[in-house]
Amino acid sequence: SVCVKPCDVEIAREELMGTDVLVTTVIGFPHGAHVTEVKVFEAEKAIRDGAVELDMVLNIGRLLSREFDYVERDIKAVVDIAHRRGVIIKVILENAYLSDELKEIACKICERAGADFVKTSTGFAPGGATISDLKLMRDTCSEKVRIKAAGGVRTLDDALSVRAVGAERFGATATKAILKEAARREADGTLTEINQPRELGEKY
Repeated sequence: SVCVKPCDVEIAREELMGTDVLVTTVIGFPHGAHVTEVKVFEAEKAIRDGAVELDMVLNIGRLLSREFDYVERDIKAVVDIAHRRGVIIKVILENAYLSDELKEIACKICERAGADFVKTSTGFAPGGATISDLKLMRDTCSEKVRIKAAGGVRTLDDALSVRAVGAERFGATATKAILKEAARREADGTLTEINQPRELGEKY
């Protein structure tokens, strides 16, 4: 899918009509600090405009304040709207600001609230996805919840590394370069999975 700003969902839907590329947009970007009613309205409008996946930021401040019931209600309100329309919800934790304890708590909250994915980052924080965070998220969530890596996946080896630790999706701006390298390796028979993933950005 291609992720666009909420104001561009209709344009993206029109431009992608007739292709198999899906439209995603963001909810509560970038800090998750919108009140729940605004997030619900954003989700409803995005779905009407043609988004079939929503990447929602949980309320980072409320999570850091340990207002866990608020965070869960906030997520569930958007999940319920989306799932009634068959739309996928990914919840962004913004791991760069969280302790490992809060990452685990956030994963469990997201699962209870019915999220389809938990996602590492918005791309606006000081750091993005890490292999250790992805392992923690995969270990904390049941198989019902999928994992998305975002921030720092810039090469094919990065993409293969996050896959190796259980991330089913990754966000990237270097999509063309990654696909070109994958095609090259496939053609010469060297496209293989990575068994010992390195931290993102490290050379193999």
